[in-house]
Amino acid sequence: MADQTLTRGLAQAIACAALGLLLAACAGPGGGLTGNDTGGIIAFASVTQQEAGELAVAHCARYGKAAHPTGVDRRDGGYYSFACRFDPRRAD
Repeated sequence: MADQTLTRGLAQAIACAALGLLLAACAGPGGGLTGNDTGGIIAFASVTQQEAGELAVAHCARYGKAAHPTGVDRRDGGYYSFACRFDPRRAD
């Protein structure tokens, strides 16, 4: 009987840990920015347009690239989209 209780408790703990990891993976990057080395989007709900541009510049700089805005949708739920492109002026 004690073994069944221990096994059930362990199974519940593993299930809770797995659920926590899955939920954490859904969160994505902080600050409303989602992207990679080719560009990304920033939700306007969390930042101003100027802040979005600054976030894009910082994001692309991590890849040694320059940020170029590709779209601005200021409506509720809209995004600031950008592309990360190689900048010959930054070449080493």
